Amino acid sequence: MSVWTEPVAVIGAGAWGTTLARILGQRDIPVRLWAVTDELADEIEAHRENVSYLPGFELPAVVRASSDGATVLEGASAVIWVVPSQWLRETARNLAPHVDASVLQIVATKGIERVTGMRMSELLCEELCERPELLQGQIVALSGPNLSREINEGHPAVSVAASTSEERSDEAQRLLSSPQFRVYRNPDIIGVELCGALKNVIAIGAGMSDGLGYGSNARAALITRGLAEMERLGVALGAHPRTFAGIAGMGDLVTTCTSVLSRNYTTGMRLAQGETPEHIQATMHAVAEGVFTARAEAELAAELGVEVPVAEAVHAVLFEGRGPRDAAEMLMTRGLRAEF
Repeated sequence: MSVWTEPVAVIGAGAWGTTLARILGQRDIPVRLWAVTDELADEIEAHRENVSYLPGFELPAVVRASSDGATVLEGASAVIWVVPSQWLRETARNLAPHVDASVLQIVATKGIERVTGMRMSELLCEELCERPELLQGQIVALSGPNLSREINEGHPAVSVAASTSEERSDEAQRLLSSPQFRVYRNPDIIGVELCGALKNVIAIGAGMSDGLGYGSNARAALITRGLAEMERLGVALGAHPRTFAGIAGMGDLVTTCTSVLSRNYTTGMRLAQGETPEHIQATMHAVAEGVFTARAEAELAAELGVEVPVAEAVHAVLFEGRGPRDAAEMLMTRGLRAEF
């Protein structure tokens, strides 16, 4: 029996939101799972599983789904935000009147808002509080190598709860940790959030490389050089370099760049097989966050004067009409330089 007895609101009933709801529910923590439509909420309640986004895994009885934001958020002792990055601002704005910003706020969405260049925690603070600076130091970002299906199958996984508030990150760590899901703390919320967003762009590149049959050497090169440019951009934005060698950085990058369960890696594979970005997005049930992050990263890097060649190559395929093989040649024929 968990010592956490008050209800937790999980905002977003995709695969990851449902997974977090199951993690909590399996520890007898009451969960209210917010679904974007009545149909999805009704489906989850009727089948006691998320047939649309996470089929095959029964939800504990303490997990209840609803599309009524007021009902989900009323009296919640913590709120976990897990909607896709491009919809997070609108969702937070719509639900803000029902949110108690003084309770633990955890953002598990990975991405960068293109128009503002904001991280997800910054965006949430802006929508939930009239004085965002008062909430900024209290919010927690959750990120790590967390493939939903593996976690629901009971395999061990780790993640990172990041906040400048040690009290809040400790609270999130205690809320989410279980024998199968181990959560670490990190004070570098900038770095942890950027790792979670930027690795998705590299994963699209890794998927393209594998889809073209380039093999293990090429994939290793993309991962290592991708990590180097992630760190360059992250440090320019105020992150600690050590974070990029940790769970949210190298850990999540390796997983996302090598697993067929990764939507971003799969997107890259499909690009290499000749599908267009538009067709992939139209036929993919879930969201590949790296597609949206690629644009935001390209603009941030250009503004800061930071070199991100792997991300630029991915951007060229997604938005400039360049073919995957041409993008690979573009990377391999860049001017020669020292590694560090």
